[in-house]
Amino acid sequence: MYLLEDKIRRQGIIIDNRILKVDSFINQQLDPDIYREIGERMAQHFAARPLTKILTIEASGIAVALATAYELHLPVVFARKQSQSVMTDDLHRTQIHSYTKDRDYQVTVAKEFLGAGEHVLIVDDFLAQGEAALGLARLVETAGSQVAGIGIGIEKSFQPGADRIRRAGYALHSLVRIAAFADNQVVFAD
Repeated sequence: MYLLEDKIRRQGIIIDNRILKVDSFINQQLDPDIYREIGERMAQHFAARPLTKILTIEASGIAVALATAYELHLPVVFARKQSQSVMTDDLHRTQIHSYTKDRDYQVTVAKEFLGAGEHVLIVDDFLAQGEAALGLARLVETAGSQVAGIGIGIEKSFQPGADRIRRAGYALHSLVRIAAFADNQVVFAD
């Protein structure tokens, strides 16, 4: 068993049978051993692809993307959820709905950091509904670049995100797949 699955099993907290809280090692407090494993496993899966950049969304996706980028020796760009102090035409924009926070974000990436002709790996910490990953894919395509794959730390397979991403034609790889929450326990897929 991988360290990430073990940590989820021991320290993950299920809220309302729909949200997995992993603040003690992923989202608030960061466990460097977990991130080393995430980076290594993600890099092993995507290393053969022609990648030029990694894209994620702030805030929790940044650590996952950086761990992966360290292994692949690629730059990381993150989409901002916050309004820019200077809104110009030099930004790619799209709207993304947050499942966890149940709100919409206008996310942006500066055109200077996401231009045409890139081969972009999209990386994020969680996959539930697929809104963040699909929104980031829209940004990549708007920039005239190609989505080379989507890498997810923790996928909730019982929600529609993975199916939506695959139906859209993107190569998806999740390090951990959760089939269900049962009796306040995580049931892993596969």
